Amino acid sequence: MATEHESVELVGDELVGNIARSALFAALMGAGSYVSFPNPISPIPVTMQVLVVFLAGIFLGPIWGGASMGLYLAAGGLGAPVFAGGSAGFAPLVGPTAGYLWSYPLAATLVGALVHGGVELRDYRVGTPRLVSAMVAGTLVVYTLGTVGFAYVQGVSLQSAFWAASAAFIPVEAFKIAAAVGIVRSDAIAAQ
Repeated sequence: MATEHESVELVGDELVGNIARSALFAALMGAGSYVSFPNPISPIPVTMQVLVVFLAGIFLGPIWGGASMGLYLAAGGLGAPVFAGGSAGFAPLVGPTAGYLWSYPLAATLVGALVHGGVELRDYRVGTPRLVSAMVAGTLVVYTLGTVGFAYVQGVSLQSAFWAASAAFIPVEAFKIAAAVGIVRSDAIAAQ
């Protein structure tokens, strides 16, 4: 007596892949928070997190790049030590660097949308001007929300917050943009 079995696909392979890649980038974001060193002219540490935000938007696109950063925030908020310096919980989400944290899903979504030309995931191997412009736009989101959040929590003027929370990081962000371009270009070469 022969029996036939039909399999039912509950979740498609593409969705599973996107979820896995989002989880990977959320984990990379957490690891990037441990690469932290003090900024001599700001109370906010330098981390590699904005580089991961760029790469999430570029490699995952706007929807899954933003989702990966949302997953990162959820993990940290629920107690995983993934915020700068290994901090976790609710306090970092309302503290002096909260504006940065909340900007990450928005920035990854924006970078992804600009690189991919919309919400659909397309080839991320675009021209360098487009790639750099997308990351500059993402940087503006991060530092605008970071500055406003810092000013609000610390009770200082926007001008003071800008100098303490944004201007001090511009050279480091230029390095992160250059690093992201290098990573994307090296991936494009490896894919050929």
